[in-house]
Amino acid sequence: MADFVKVERTGAVGIVTIDHPPVNALSAQVIAEIEAAVDELEANPDVRALVLCGAGERAFIAGADISEFPSLDEGVAEEGSARGVQKLADHLESLTKPVIAAIHGFCLGGGLETALGCDIRIAAEDAKLGQPEIKLGLLPGGGGTQRLPRVVGPGRALLMNLGGEPISGAQAYEWGVVEQVVPREGLMEAALAVARTLAERSPHAVAQIKRLARETRDGPLSEGLKLEAEAFARCLASEDGREGVAAFLEKRAPQFTGR
Repeated sequence: MADFVKVERTGAVGIVTIDHPPVNALSAQVIAEIEAAVDELEANPDVRALVLCGAGERAFIAGADISEFPSLDEGVAEEGSARGVQKLADHLESLTKPVIAAIHGFCLGGGLETALGCDIRIAAEDAKLGQPEIKLGLLPGGGGTQRLPRVVGPGRALLMNLGGEPISGAQAYEWGVVEQVVPREGLMEAALAVARTLAERSPHAVAQIKRLARETRDGPLSEGLKLEAEAFARCLASEDGREGVAAFLEKRAPQFTGR
């Protein structure tokens, strides 16, 4: 069986590349390989940030593997392709290390839903992002009806989900779907630059910030502020927190360990 996901490292940054020709569709095997790859990097203490990207010129991820759809009935579908994309996005979001999506070409359906599970999205100018499932008489089943409105607001999400037409990398930036838009040739360097910056930060504090963002996103402000104060106290008492304060006072670069 071919391997469709490649893992490599450059310094403290792990790179996960989906290489499933022709357009990096998310089959069940590809989803499982992505999860295994990010788990490998999550467990490596020398890796502090991840970049997720697609091989080839055509796509980041063009969507779920539609060839698998006919074998799914209603019951199986709940645990099948769409649910698999939901779980993949949840998996990416749950990692303690930040994940940057480097998006080029097609980023559609399950591809966009996977990107929405990443912490930061950087798109090339040639990117086409959308939720075209409506054109098949379906709906976005990998989180598109849930994560997308939380990013762009309900009206824009409905326009994308009901219309099914993709938006450009530039429009995705204007709408807040992605955090940066860059020329195609500069995409990986832009993603790696962000990843390297985040890799320099305290792994302990990064994990606390990610957890807070995930757990308080839909809750009341008062509860979020309470949890934030508790997390701040944990950071202040951590080895990284003590090192960061000491380094600032001593006018030197901190040496974070993640503890």
